[in-house]
Amino acid sequence: MATTPAPPQAPPKPTWDPRRPQPVFPWLRPTIRIRLTLLYGGMFLIAGILLLSIIYLLAAQAISTGNQPFFKIIDGSNIRVSSDNCAAITGTPNLQISEFNAAIAQCVDRQRQAALDDLLSRSLLALLGLAVIAFAFGYAMAGRVLSPLGRITRTARAVAGSDLSRRIELDGPDDELKELADTFDDMLERLQRAFTAQQRFVGNASHELRTPLAINRTLLEVHLSDPGAPVELQQLGKTLLATNERSEQLVEGLLLLARSDNQIVERKPVDLAEVATQAVDQVLAEAAAKGVTIRGARKPAVVQGNGVLLERIALNLVQNAVRYNVPEDGWVEVDTEIQHGQAVLSVSNTGPVVPAYEIDNLFEPFRRLRTERTGSDKGVGLGLSIVRSVARAHGGHIAARPREGGGLVMRVTLPV
Repeated sequence: MATTPAPPQAPPKPTWDPRRPQPVFPWLRPTIRIRLTLLYGGMFLIAGILLLSIIYLLAAQAISTGNQPFFKIIDGSNIRVSSDNCAAITGTPNLQISEFNAAIAQCVDRQRQAALDDLLSRSLLALLGLAVIAFAFGYAMAGRVLSPLGRITRTARAVAGSDLSRRIELDGPDDELKELADTFDDMLERLQRAFTAQQRFVGNASHELRTPLAINRTLLEVHLSDPGAPVELQQLGKTLLATNERSEQLVEGLLLLARSDNQIVERKPVDLAEVATQAVDQVLAEAAAKGVTIRGARKPAVVQGNGVLLERIALNLVQNAVRYNVPEDGWVEVDTEIQHGQAVLSVSNTGPVVPAYEIDNLFEPFRRLRTERTGSDKGVGLGLSIVRSVARAHGGHIAARPREGGGLVMRVTLPV
């Protein structure tokens, strides 16, 4: 008995957080290099202070002889001594021996303290100079040691821009960083093969799935154009044509969802106001048939992206807003503008009350509010999934919140 493969897991649900503010002084960011520099430099500074203290204490102990000088005069008369550093014994006639000895001891103590102070000041200056050299050397060595991490980071950023052909190819000793870089290269190789296989599958599926559906549609339309066909067959043909059309929408949605999961490489200036206006024009007939009024202020908001995919964002949101609306006196408001340096497309509508806990489920494939996966004439359940995927591919995001009184407010934010 054949077993059906398990469905692929859905990607993690995005959280709509405001963009993190940029630091005022980016060079003060506590990077690993700065931390290593402070660590090595701080250890050197502490060791230098300890060494300086030990040298100072040893020097003080070596030259310390108590409060007495190296010599003293015991006996003598008419003693006259001249000294440039001891004014107490210079030019003073008839000094007593006790006075002379006390002056000599005081001068020796003063010279000892002056020598220690001079040693301390010179040592502090030497320590300061060595500390500067140590911090500079530590910063340079930390940069050299961490340079492989910089290459890994730059390669990861390039890969984030859909350049899966980039490799680190780190040279050097076979250490932990080399092992990390090689592991990252192996992972990129597997990712590139997987994405290449996915693109090949999407291309093949586009042909293999569209062709039979197009043939079925043509045959059904030819059959329905026959005026002599029985009424039962006409009704059956219309039902099959509607089913075939829904299958075509499902295939187109799946293929678009698969293509839009990657970053957009080729970007051109696209005005969201123009895109939203084109989407509104395509939905005007359906909105008029349902009695829904479309309004809104669409201000210029130019972004860099793919015009076809961005138009699909606006079209899906407007179509959902029209289809899931109130039976009478409903409205849809479509606005575009620039806010805080970002382009914003906002679509709000009247409609049934949507619980806040149901919002995240609306962005999952084949999920609708209080409806089954199949059997609905409002779509195939991929509209919001495609919107989220296309917004991510353009570096933006979409957020939804319930509107007071019923309906939703959809807000797509894209970088300009």
